[in-house]
Amino acid sequence: MVFNALALGARSLRTRPSPRLVRHFAASANQAKENQSFKSQLYESTQQRLKRERAEQEKFAQYQTQSPAGRSAALVFALVFFSTGAYYLGSLKPAALPSSSTTPLSEIQPPKHNVSPSNLQAAWADFVEILGKENVSTASGDLESHAGSDWSSYSQKEGEKPFLILYPSSTEEVSRIMKVCHQRVIPVTPYSGGTSLEGHFAPTRGGVCVDFRRMDRILELHKHDLDVVVQPAVGWEELNEEIAKDGLFFPPDPGPGAMIGGMVGTGCSGTNAYRYGTMREWVISLTVVLADGTVIKTRQRPRKSSAGYDLTKLFIGSEGTLGLVTEATLKLTVKPQSENVAVASFSSIQSAAECVTHVVEAGIPVAGVEILDDIQMKCINASKTTSRQWKESPTLFFKFTGNPSAVKEQIGMVQKIVSRTGNTFEFARGKAEMAELWSARKQALWSVMAMKKSPDDHVWTTDVAVPMSKLPDIMEATKEDMTKNGLLAGICGHVGDGNFHAIILFSDRERSIAEGVVHRMVKRAVEMEGTVTGEHGVGLVKRDYLEHELGETTVDTMRRLKLALDPLRLLNCDKVVRTEQPAPGEVKEW
Repeated sequence: MVFNALALGARSLRTRPSPRLVRHFAASANQAKENQSFKSQLYESTQQRLKRERAEQEKFAQYQTQSPAGRSAALVFALVFFSTGAYYLGSLKPAALPSSSTTPLSEIQPPKHNVSPSNLQAAWADFVEILGKENVSTASGDLESHAGSDWSSYSQKEGEKPFLILYPSSTEEVSRIMKVCHQRVIPVTPYSGGTSLEGHFAPTRGGVCVDFRRMDRILELHKHDLDVVVQPAVGWEELNEEIAKDGLFFPPDPGPGAMIGGMVGTGCSGTNAYRYGTMREWVISLTVVLADGTVIKTRQRPRKSSAGYDLTKLFIGSEGTLGLVTEATLKLTVKPQSENVAVASFSSIQSAAECVTHVVEAGIPVAGVEILDDIQMKCINASKTTSRQWKESPTLFFKFTGNPSAVKEQIGMVQKIVSRTGNTFEFARGKAEMAELWSARKQALWSVMAMKKSPDDHVWTTDVAVPMSKLPDIMEATKEDMTKNGLLAGICGHVGDGNFHAIILFSDRERSIAEGVVHRMVKRAVEMEGTVTGEHGVGLVKRDYLEHELGETTVDTMRRLKLALDPLRLLNCDKVVRTEQPAPGEVKEW
């Protein structure tokens, strides 16, 4: 009995699992369930992603009938699966941080964007969800108008066209757009007034174009603080019309149709720059959407601040390559009590430039001094873009502002300086005459464009700036070069600050001749300690000249800034600084 009981107890001890073994088996069972659950979740997640991508493509195909139909589900699955897997594996071992302060072009690989039809079609559905179908356009007319313009000096290449146009209405919507583009690695080209001249909105990598036309509101006007908060599609002319009701004035005045977003992007100026300065002096703060969708505000509203880096100035002149401006706080000034204009003609560009030098040396506070050469005046007469006939000789246009007595005094002083050279002088005697006299300066570009004789004719508008003392020399040399090469070309510019423009008419067969004239004009400016662009901006046309003006290491520093804020190189690709090696023969020999 005892033996049997002991044997039974021993058998019982052998067959009963220990608590430790019970826990082990339970944990194994739970882990198996968790593994099975994770696999199920992964399978379900993949299936859901696959269904979503397929549904987005079907929605796009219904909306855009001309797109390829019937895409293979297996191809979509493979793209999603391998892209996700590649990203995950790549993230396991992040690249080493750079140790140098600059980024030479030779050290970076070409950007890798995803502009495949499947990715762009799927993104279309994301954009429709953000903006509504009516604000996402794939109409061929819209795509063409956002690819270039007749007045741009950049020659659009085959295939440089956006896939679609987006029309946001708020900073939040722009941020959401950029988050989609950042996630899908889609390049973005910003667009506001479309008046730029150096290829600023050419979509060199395709992708999408963000048109700010719906962001055209004046958000806040602070009369007593003399500042205003505006969206990027507010035009400078419309802004001045509105604030004039309160006796206020915004001085920068580039070409008609220009909008605040583009004016910030290029750091523009205009005919008032001699007295009031450029756009850089009139921007207090910016709200900017960065490449990954992050929203930043560069400053508060005080006129001065010592708080950290001046990010406002960083974005002015960046041409949309570092971020998308969605709001700008601008300085204003009191509208002058009185204004007037005067016109003086001269026998040569040299004598006109010397007259300007005497005006500057006399300290006469004119608001603006503009010059048009004899060819430019002939084009204005021939095109009949103004209401009067002009003397076809080099002509200076003066603008005067201030109180009535000050304006009268300024006119008298300038008239005395002009009379020493024995040339004609005429000033306006009323608002109508003032508008008439100034109209020739504002019609310079359009008058040359009106001289086109065939669809093969093009207009190249470019600018440089040099120290004031060098201005007569470079203008004479450029004019001689254009005449010698048989080109119809006018010269105009803001001679009060050493900045002048060449407006060249040429045919397809004359393109290489025009390129040579512009190349030599830019080279002269750099050799005279000037700049390759006074106000038009760099864009695509002037980017390879920056190293000659500023030095290789300076441009390498700009490239480092670009890569720091836009590492995927999504924003306004290829503008200002290159982020990919040029093709053989693409860069002109210096």
